[in-house]
Amino acid sequence: MSDCLFCKIANGQIPSNKVYEDETVYAFYDIDPQAPTHFLVIPKTHIASVAEVTPENATVVAHIFAVISKVTKELGLESYRVVSNIGEQAGQSVPHLHFHVLAGRDMTWPPG
Repeated sequence: MSDCLFCKIANGQIPSNKVYEDETVYAFYDIDPQAPTHFLVIPKTHIASVAEVTPENATVVAHIFAVISKVTKELGLESYRVVSNIGEQAGQSVPHLHFHVLAGRDMTWPPG
């Protein structure tokens, strides 16, 4: 999508602080971190949210979770939270599938 912020970040049109990249996904630190460690993992292919995951594109989600596992191990994180907001009321501000990975502080439940 030409006007999608995260598509532009994944394509290198907008600078970011990269954590990880391969042919399928891109991970970068959040510009407004909510924890000492806070990065996002996104597919390079535009999918608006979890609501648009289908059997045809679901392998990218599995790959995202494999990347989260790999990167958190590399960063030495043993305890972390993975969050995906779906829709405006849930707090999704960018309509591109993304998973927040947060660590380094106590996480409360319910999250609010």
